[in-house]
Amino acid sequence: MTKKQQRHIIASIGTILFLLLLFLILWYVKLTAVKPVEEEGIEIAFGEVEDAGGYMPEESEAVPLPMPETTAPEQPSAPSDNDLMTQEDEEALALRREQEKKERERKQAEALEKQRQREEQARLEAERKAREAAEAAEKAKQAEAIAKANQFGSLFGNSGGNTGSGDGQGAGQKGNPVGHGSSGGNSWNLAGRELKGTLPKPSNDFKQEGKVVVQIRVNAAGQVISATITGGNVSDKQTQQLALDAARKAKFTEGDHDQIGTITYIFKLN
Repeated sequence: MTKKQQRHIIASIGTILFLLLLFLILWYVKLTAVKPVEEEGIEIAFGEVEDAGGYMPEESEAVPLPMPETTAPEQPSAPSDNDLMTQEDEEALALRREQEKKERERKQAEALEKQRQREEQARLEAERKAREAAEAAEKAKQAEAIAKANQFGSLFGNSGGNTGSGDGQGAGQKGNPVGHGSSGGNSWNLAGRELKGTLPKPSNDFKQEGKVVVQIRVNAAGQVISATITGGNVSDKQTQQLALDAARKAKFTEGDHDQIGTITYIFKLN
């Protein structure tokens, strides 16, 4: 029961008590009212005896006072349409605010994700540029080393082609201070180094004839630590991979530092 309904009930009870008290007061006044004393008249004989009594006024009938009307206590009213509409409006407002909050959070999350993606793309782009710059510098350094090696070899009357002091049948290099020679139909060039044993041959499982030039990097111990295709006229990827695999197996004499050289493979279909 609401406070408003309690106030209505108390007011109704107070009204009933007041009216009841008023009724009792009026009823008491009516019962105790003094009837007026009739004055005695002077008898005068005017004619017959029966007519000598004079005129007696008729007693007026007492008119009862109207009963006070009592009002029934006000019944608690049911919720009105306005109250229901107000409640629905409050619920709709709360729901809309919750939806707006979720929408703001979603947009903030999307903005953070886009910012993260932009930062990640910028980082990858910076790494790519740095990697390309490092590769370009490495290629320039390798090209310079090859040019110096070729220049050094030309001082001894050979540019590092397919000839050398080897036996031409895979017997290996028999002492070669200029650092170039041939083995098994293939040739190599590495300034100041000698080939240990024979030059490894690629597998016969190739599909294209031609020449493949492999640039090699040899460490101080004489091991090939990297190999890349830098020339030739073979476009078949499988044949190129066979040349790379064979070049990585080559062994050279020791040196003071890493050096750049080349191995040229000739592929001929039987």
